[in-house]
Amino acid sequence: MILTGLEAVNFKNIGEARLELSPKANCFLGDNGMGKSNLLDAIYYLGIGKSFTGALDPMLIRRGDDFTMLRGTYLRKGIAEELTVGIRQGRRKSFRRGGKDYKRLSEHLGKFPLVLISPADMDLVTGAADERRRFMDMIIAQTDPRYLDMLIRYNRGLEQRNKMLKSGVTDRELFLAIEAGMEISAEYIAAARRDWTTLLTGIFGRYYRLISGTDEQAALAYTSHLLAPGTSLVDIFEQRRPRDAAVGYTTAGIHRDDIEMTLAAMPLRRTGSQGQIKTYTIALRLAQFEFIKKASAMTPLLLLDDIFDKLDAGRVGRIMDVVGSETFGQIFITDTNRKHLDELLARAGEYAMWHVADGSFEKISETSR
Repeated sequence: MILTGLEAVNFKNIGEARLELSPKANCFLGDNGMGKSNLLDAIYYLGIGKSFTGALDPMLIRRGDDFTMLRGTYLRKGIAEELTVGIRQGRRKSFRRGGKDYKRLSEHLGKFPLVLISPADMDLVTGAADERRRFMDMIIAQTDPRYLDMLIRYNRGLEQRNKMLKSGVTDRELFLAIEAGMEISAEYIAAARRDWTTLLTGIFGRYYRLISGTDEQAALAYTSHLLAPGTSLVDIFEQRRPRDAAVGYTTAGIHRDDIEMTLAAMPLRRTGSQGQIKTYTIALRLAQFEFIKKASAMTPLLLLDDIFDKLDAGRVGRIMDVVGSETFGQIFITDTNRKHLDELLARAGEYAMWHVADGSFEKISETSR
């Protein structure tokens, strides 16, 4: 899949930008705070349906304006396609594919795949478990529509159960009616997460070794209340209901799942250096790329947002070698350092480069082979 053109109006600090894009490497050079990451966020929004920063839609509108618009033209499976997004203060947003609004935005997820690597990925290791659950859910949902439906159903049941706990409801039959439905969803979700983690670990370990230049064993392990043989979520809920009633929320279930991240069999968050953690998260994202590429039969867009900080020259060079290979298709990369970009471009062949200042984009070089 290729993003052939991008238009952004009043998006964050970008007043107006119209870019014709290279099918291989697209580089954005400039100081921090100038709008490089905002452009990647525009691409991310078109592909995923939300900002990678977690900002609510009204916050994406440039200060002083009352609307923002994004338009992307794609070559997807050999067919030209267009996505448009319109957000206006006080109104429902418009998200269209080929001029037609989606009935449900969840239908869009996975149709225009992409992978973002950014400094915020460090939170996957150092942050709370919900960061790692979101990581699992976003990837699996892009390749398995039923997974997203099951996740929505489980979370709806969880919300109902928590309301009952907070309200002091004691009727066991009422709880069982909700918990039985939650169990069906939870079993599917846990099995999908388990299988995905097993598959991703092999891909991920290979990328870690490629980037680190070492034989350190990087691994992932899925942890869940449902993994023990013969475990029933309804039984877990039954056992914990007095405790849950006391605290006012559900203390066990797939909403408490996690991923153990280890390096050389040691917990990475406690023993890893910044360089090791950065290498680990980049390898995770590249494994995500390979997983989605195979599952969707499309090559995702790869967005690299200021990823070289805290990495030594050797690791930077090996990352360049990896992402410049034929495995990866269209790349979007931001940096403040022209040297890093030139090293990637020497491997990429065809490219375009823009200088970014105060939300404006000036093309400074391009080539093709």
